[in-house]
Amino acid sequence: MMNPGRQIYEWLDERLGISRVILPVIEHPVPRGVDWWYVFGSATLVAFIFQIITGVALAMAYVPAPISAYDSLTFITNVAVLGSLIRGIHYWGASAMVILIFVHLAHELLAGSYKFPRELNWLTGVFLLFLTLGMAFTGQLLRWDQNAYWAVVVAAEQAGRTPLIGNWLTQLVIAGQTVGGATLTRFYATHVFLIPALMFLLLGIHLYLVVHLGISEPPKAGQPVDPATYMERYHKLLEEEGEPFFPDAVWKDVVFALAVGVVVVALAIFVGPAKLGALADPTIIQADPRPDWYFLWYFALLALIPPSVENVFIIGFPALVAILMIVLPFVANKGERSPARRPWAVGIVVIAALSIAVLVQQGELAPWSPNFSPEPIPASITDRLSPSARLGEAVFDAKGCHDCHMVAGTGGQRGPDLTHIGSTLTRPQLISRIMNGGTNMPAFAGNISPQDLSNLVDFLQSLK
Repeated sequence: MMNPGRQIYEWLDERLGISRVILPVIEHPVPRGVDWWYVFGSATLVAFIFQIITGVALAMAYVPAPISAYDSLTFITNVAVLGSLIRGIHYWGASAMVILIFVHLAHELLAGSYKFPRELNWLTGVFLLFLTLGMAFTGQLLRWDQNAYWAVVVAAEQAGRTPLIGNWLTQLVIAGQTVGGATLTRFYATHVFLIPALMFLLLGIHLYLVVHLGISEPPKAGQPVDPATYMERYHKLLEEEGEPFFPDAVWKDVVFALAVGVVVVALAIFVGPAKLGALADPTIIQADPRPDWYFLWYFALLALIPPSVENVFIIGFPALVAILMIVLPFVANKGERSPARRPWAVGIVVIAALSIAVLVQQGELAPWSPNFSPEPIPASITDRLSPSARLGEAVFDAKGCHDCHMVAGTGGQRGPDLTHIGSTLTRPQLISRIMNGGTNMPAFAGNISPQDLSNLVDFLQSLK
């Protein structure tokens, strides 16, 4: 008598074509010697699936309206059963997905996997990277705290610098003339519906191409890609040395995906989800919006470049990177794949990784960003001030000078340290600097009374 499990399988096989369609796909041959560097693609897919699952769970309680979004996230975090855990998994899962897709792309670049016949594999992967970053950015804005609100304003301001279509792009970003309910609804729809739908489409194409064309074999020096002979050589390699993806090669993907999952869940439990800042309030303009870490490097780069090239850089840099990534497989689809024979590829990956790491660190330190809540100037300074200098110290705080300048270890780091400025500049020089400004410092001519100016200079001259 036939085993009941076998009967169920045959019943499903007859209707779903498991043995004829599904098994040949998961058992497709892969080159022997595929190592751990090949697991990042499948791990990115697993991370995306978990983002969808946790995202659906969060959408059950999230309310995409300005007066309710913040409260609904507070409820999810503090009241809902497993709400904090789900938010944490979703947040850290996003970070994992960004890291995994960047490492996967870097490996494909180093291994020359964008060459013939896998140009479309590379292109779909590049567009999936762009969509992943888009989903990460729109997800941060759904928190609708002060950080999120002003990040939208910054994004709209940058979009507005695009030549010819800047005004149209700004209205597209904020869904109108001002940031409000329509803006939040647009970002919610983009994050929950539009981007995931496009990602599912591209993932389907990407996976089809992987199965159809096969996984690229590990590169070897002295074996250049020749479009005329490559496919014949690749199929011969699979016949002689290939192994089925399932079950022979899939175990690496499973082990790595489980390890990533354990790390994400552990971070969600012990570190928790992204912290919510103060409720979004457009009347409070003293905000220091900064993105999550995966955009912090770009945030820092924009802050550190000279203001004179800012407009060109904001539009030109992302456009140049995107164009180079898109045209790469068409201008270099043959030749050597080994990193040893392509030092430029190694250089790009190393320089990009180091640059991003340094810029993320700079973004965390943010020495170029105002400190809107500086510690008071120490009593060792203020106790010895003259009456006019004491009034000048109040002007120093009221005009926001302390937000950008350090005095005796307190204040911001955007401008020069003024702890000993009285020993460096004369009174006329101080007046000229205050009135005319310079670099990132605004000019106070017309924005400060003669008496306040005199008191402020008295205060600065006392710093010796």
